Order: sequence, then structure tokens, then C-alpha cells
Amino acid sequence: MYRTKTCGELKLTNVNETVELAGWIQKIRNLGAMVFIDLRDQFGITQIVINDEEIQKQAKELTTESCIHISGKVVERSNKNTKIPTGEIEVIANEIEVLGKCKNVLPFEINTEQEVREDLRLEYRFLDLRNEKLHNNILLRSKILKTLRDRMDELGFAEIQTPILANSSPEGARDYLVPSRLNPGEFYALPQAPQQFKQLLMVSGFDRYFQIAPCFRDEDPRADRAPGEFYQLDFEMSFATQEDVFKVIENVVPYTFEKFTNWKVDKGPFIRIPYREAMEKYGIDKPDLRNPLIIQDVTKCFENSEFKAFEGKTIKTIIVPNGATEGRKFFDKMTEFAVEEAGAKGLAWAKYEENGEVTGGISKFITEEIKEKLEKEYGMTRNSSIFFIADEFTTAQKIAGLVRIELGKRLELLEKDVYRFCWIVDFPMYELSDEGTIDFNHNPFSMPQGGMESLENKDPLDILAYQYDLVCNGYEMASGAVRNHNPEIMVKAFEIAGYEEEDVKNRFGALYNAFQYGTPPHAGAAPGVDRMVMLIEDSQNIREVIAFPKNKRARDLLMRAPSQVTEQQLKDVHIKLAINEE
Repeated sequence: MYRTKTCGELKLTNVNETVELAGWIQKIRNLGAMVFIDLRDQFGITQIVINDEEIQKQAKELTTESCIHISGKVVERSNKNTKIPTGEIEVIANEIEVLGKCKNVLPFEINTEQEVREDLRLEYRFLDLRNEKLHNNILLRSKILKTLRDRMDELGFAEIQTPILANSSPEGARDYLVPSRLNPGEFYALPQAPQQFKQLLMVSGFDRYFQIAPCFRDEDPRADRAPGEFYQLDFEMSFATQEDVFKVIENVVPYTFEKFTNWKVDKGPFIRIPYREAMEKYGIDKPDLRNPLIIQDVTKCFENSEFKAFEGKTIKTIIVPNGATEGRKFFDKMTEFAVEEAGAKGLAWAKYEENGEVTGGISKFITEEIKEKLEKEYGMTRNSSIFFIADEFTTAQKIAGLVRIELGKRLELLEKDVYRFCWIVDFPMYELSDEGTIDFNHNPFSMPQGGMESLENKDPLDILAYQYDLVCNGYEMASGAVRNHNPEIMVKAFEIAGYEEEDVKNRFGALYNAFQYGTPPHAGAAPGVDRMVMLIEDSQNIREVIAFPKNKRARDLLMRAPSQVTEQQLKDVHIKLAINEE
């Protein structure tokens, strides 16, 4: 037996007991007559005292982070440590056994506030995970997953696993391909999501499905997006509308957040914001509602302006109450951000002083008439600062959205200790691609609002879909849709995006075929698990809530993946590499 107690459970009630403990040496203090060891396991820290000369000799060979087993007697401490739960007792060791010795020199200190280069932490992730904060993040993730499973089970959802080796299909990102040994020249694809499988389960008569699903997309990493793979609470419901999906998420998500945080959590029903309104007011389809600033279109105000930089442009403005107190340096820094980070050609600004004067920036182009309009129609008040972004319509929206976010951060306008949820609804079914062709905007398997009539009679860019995103504090938390379960509408929807019926049959053959056999209306969504844990833990980096993440270059530095393979391995799957040397 390695232990009879854990390092975090001993109390005064255990005094005079002989116990066995096992864990890692966090700290060693040799005071000559006595040696003290802070012994750590997942459950806490216990102070070990060594006053036996023979054991002290053995202790001289010990190194921090070595794994040891000790037996000894629990005694009351004379100098109690109120900072830890076991601070009232200590254990007098009568035996020590080294279970696993650690090297003398660590690549970095484990439990320290000192900054450690992230790539080094990822290379030695097994050590990094001993850090108390990171270790607790992973345990928190485990508890959140259990809560999600329990809640979905209570709501009548059946947990069903779907395949990892699937078919390639156009779902918005690059696929990860897996060559088939038994079928030369053919490939599996790792699923970007269980999209087709969960719809097939609805055709199969399962009423409510869910799983904690791994998803694989060859996308560039971001602070809030893990490269390569991520997990989502994937669910689908038969005979369901958009409202039914909203009720499930508004039941599960706030409940989970409330269980693991002391912050204020919005409860359902969440605010609903149409996509176009979100872009107009916030410049982004995942607005942070903790930020009180909004974007307004003031193009008409400057129709007759002499300011050449505004001529022929869409002009967006952000009015910041009490912003006139900021100095010139602040405005210069915001202009620098707009140009270097947001891609703007410049950032126009002015101050509306307490005395009614407009000063600074482009104040000379703000006439009395324009000032009056900004006051009466756009809510500009005295002691405000006002920012202007002028560009082509969609570019102006995007830049204004980034400027709004940055102003909220720099001026510390964000509401504290709160989770603000909203639904973004009424996404356009289609959008223009970079090449000017019609493409799907969101999810190609979505039901268009108005069904076949809309597809046949409307401009494709005016067609809305039953698609929706859940947003929390500026992060997309979930995405979903009412599915297109009618094969005729499905073919027509893909036809508008440039696909022939044969393309649909070839690429989505299983769905197309299944839809001929009595398909119920169905809908679903998929909250992101990694991002949910990141938000609950109040982290800014998604890699801090994943046990073995990849770095910013999508490399696993611990396992050294991706890596080269042998010629024989390539032959087995009928692949020959052609690498161009430059």
C-alpha cells in the first residue's frame, strides 16, 4: 500500500495516527537538526519532518519534484500555517522510499509566478501540468463535462458516438485526410463536426442525441481557438424548431456557468440580435455586450462636408461618453491601433468639450449643423470623444468593430464579473465569395427561411436562414441551425451555390439518400467545450484549459507531432511524397 491518506486530508483529528503518504517533493528545507519536506499530491500539501539521523542521510539525496513514499506519525504543529488546510499538523517520518527520482535541474520551476516561455512549457507539459493552477483547470474541465452530460441526460438526450474516420465534405475548413491502406488512392477525412451523422440519427428515429464530440479542422490557431482539434457538446433533436433548441441551451449553459463561478450569469431567454443589426451596431457577429459602446452610421451627416477623406465613403462613428478627458497621447495610440491592427487608413476623432466647443482632430470639419445632428440624432453629449471610420461599407463596419472592442478595453468600460449571453439570429443563407460567386454563409445544411419559395423567388443575398450563434462576452459559444430535411429544397439550395444535383449525391450521398425515406424536421447546435471552460476559468488562452495542446504553429512539442514517417509506412498506404525543393 502506497498511501493510507492523501496529502490534503490530514487534520487535528488524525494526531497520533500512523499514516502512509505518497506524492511529489515541492520543497526541501534542511535546518541541520531537522529536515522539512513539503509533500504534494493532487489533494494538497503536508509538511513532513525528518529528525532521525539515518533518514536525514537519505534525505540529502532527495531532489524537488521526486516522487516519494513516507510513513510516519501525525503530530500537532507548534507553528501552525493557516494558509493551507493541513497547516495545523505535520508528519514525523520514520521511513522514506523514493518511488521516482527527478533530475537535479528542472527545465523550469513548477509552482512559481515567474513567466515561463510557452513552448518550453508545452515541451515539458507533463511537468507543466503539476502546476496547481493548470492542474486545477484540467480538473475543472472534468467536472464541467460531467455536469453537461448529467444535464443532457436529465433532458432526455441519449449519448451516441459517431465515427472519427469519415468522408470528406465541404464544411467551411480544410479537412484532415487519412489514407486508406485497404483502398489504394482513397482517403478518410477526420470529421469537422458530426454534422451528417447526427442528422442521420434523426432519420433513424432517435429523438434526442448528444455527445462530447471531437472535431477536426485544419485552421490557423488563435488565442481562443485550438489548432487541429477541439470538442463540442454536439446535440440534435427531432420534431424541433429554433425555439426548442434555444430552450435546451438556455437550460444547460447558464446552469453550468452558475455551478462553477460566482460571477453574475445571464439567464434565459437570452437577448436575440439579427445578424445585420449586430454588424451595424457592433461591427462583428459576436458582440461583447459588457461593452456599452455602439457603432452608428453618420454618412448622411457629412454629405456636404469639405473633409476629402470622407468623400464617397461610408462613415461609422463611436461616441464615448466622458471621453473628452483623455489626452492627445490616447488618441494617437488609438489611431496607431486602427492603422496597424485593424487595417484602417486612418482614424478621425474630435472632442466635444464641457463648454460646448468641438476641439482636436478633425474638429474644424464639424460644423454647427453637423454638431447639432450628432447631438440630436446620435446622442453625442458634452464631455464626449467621438471617433470616425470612413471606408467601403463592409470594411468600415469591420474596422469600427475592432476599434469599439479596443476602446472598451483601454478605457476599462467592460462590465465586471458578469457573463452576458445573446443569440445572433437570421444569418444570411448566402454570401459573395472573394471571387464574386454565391457561396454558403454559415452552414450548408440549414433550412432557408421561406423554404423553396425563397430559393426560387428571392435574390440569394436576401435569403435568410434558420441559423443561430450563441455569444458570450465576445466569444462565439455555440453554433447551430434548423436543418434542411427536404431533399428538393436541399438540391435547390446547393444549386444556387454552384453545385449540381450529382455533386450533392456524390458529396452528401448518405444524407441525400436518407432524406428519401421519411425524414422528420430536426434542429440542433453545438456549444464549444474548450471555450466554455476557458470562459468559466476566466482565462485568455484556450491552451490553458486543454491537457495536451498544440502550439501556435499547430505543433505538439511534447509528442513531436507532426513528424516524418518511414518509406515503408508510406508504401503501406500507397503514398509517394513529392516535395518541391526551392
